[in-house]
Amino acid sequence: MIGGASVPRHFSIDIDEPFELGGSNAYANPQEYLLAALNACMIVGYTALCALQGITLQKLEITTEGDIDLRGFFGLDPAVDAGYRELNTRVVIAGDGTKEQFQKIHELVLATSPNFYNVSRAIPVAPTLIIE
Repeated sequence: MIGGASVPRHFSIDIDEPFELGGSNAYANPQEYLLAALNACMIVGYTALCALQGITLQKLEITTEGDIDLRGFFGLDPAVDAGYRELNTRVVIAGDGTKEQFQKIHELVLATSPNFYNVSRAIPVAPTLIIE
């Protein structure tokens, strides 16, 4: 929904797993898409906020990394979480803004990015199973 109206979207996302997890290693796995979505959402925020302030960006790179212990994913150890324990995000930014401007933009991105919010906070998820 955008502005209260349903906007149909027609695309697909190919998902795979590495060879070591039985995949063909042809596409990113779900966790890689999650981190890419986080980074992309923040890139939109930095780009928009810089544009609004008349700042020209010369460089913007965001990398996010984390480790998943596969014992949790495979249910081999109930003491091991199934997901990331921590994510480390690195933002490299350059342009004609001041350090103070870039710091303020950074704080605003972290405060307003929907994907940063969703990943960095526990939010309720209401799963529904439909068996046909």
